[in-house]
Amino acid sequence: MTVIDGIINLNKPTGLTSAKALYKVRSLCGIRKSGHAGTLDPGADGVLVLCMGKATKLVESIMDHPKVYRAGARLDVTSESYDSDRPHIPVNVPATPDRQQVLDSLKSFEGTFEQVPPAISAIKIGGVPSYKLVRHNQTPTLKARPVTVYWTHLINYDWPNIEFEMACGRGTYVRSLIRDLGERLATGGCLTSLTRKAVGPFQLQSAWALEMLAQHDPHDYIIALEEIREILNRRPIAIPERYT
Repeated sequence: MTVIDGIINLNKPTGLTSAKALYKVRSLCGIRKSGHAGTLDPGADGVLVLCMGKATKLVESIMDHPKVYRAGARLDVTSESYDSDRPHIPVNVPATPDRQQVLDSLKSFEGTFEQVPPAISAIKIGGVPSYKLVRHNQTPTLKARPVTVYWTHLINYDWPNIEFEMACGRGTYVRSLIRDLGERLATGGCLTSLTRKAVGPFQLQSAWALEMLAQHDPHDYIIALEEIREILNRRPIAIPERYT
């Protein structure tokens, strides 16, 4: 099979790590040299940009593009990972915040600020992923780092559930934002669903479902390297349009 250098805009399903999704695609298209531009947790779905062949050189530049997420969360619980992959822990909430309080607190994250990543993450400490240290009953201390949230939009709030969209820059953890939102509201904060709707010019509407790849030739779903370069040159890194 001829190696096709290019990008696959994959709609990763929930229940798969980004690495396993990539391995499945490798076996389908027969391209060994590959990588993904930005990890999605197993519980998240949506856009996962896969770089195949010589397009792997574009991984870092694509990761610099803004991302758009749609998130759901609960404010009456938390968890060790700040998402629903771990058991929920009830939180005593002295006063239920109203919609305006939630909206104001969510909007307060717009801009550039220091964010502490979750301990259960792939960030390495001394060469060891933080989640592995947690697994061995160690408590890693992760340093705050600057992240950027371009905009937020509250879609629905029905205590204790919240649904919102946000556009953010590289390195932003939605789980950490939910944790910090709960701290500002004096509530809990636990992510319950997460969909990545866009990575730069790569949109969920045009992403390929994993099960569809087996029914098509790789030429159908791999965007050729020459076309990718044209797309990236036409659309330099820019803030995505706000949800309307």
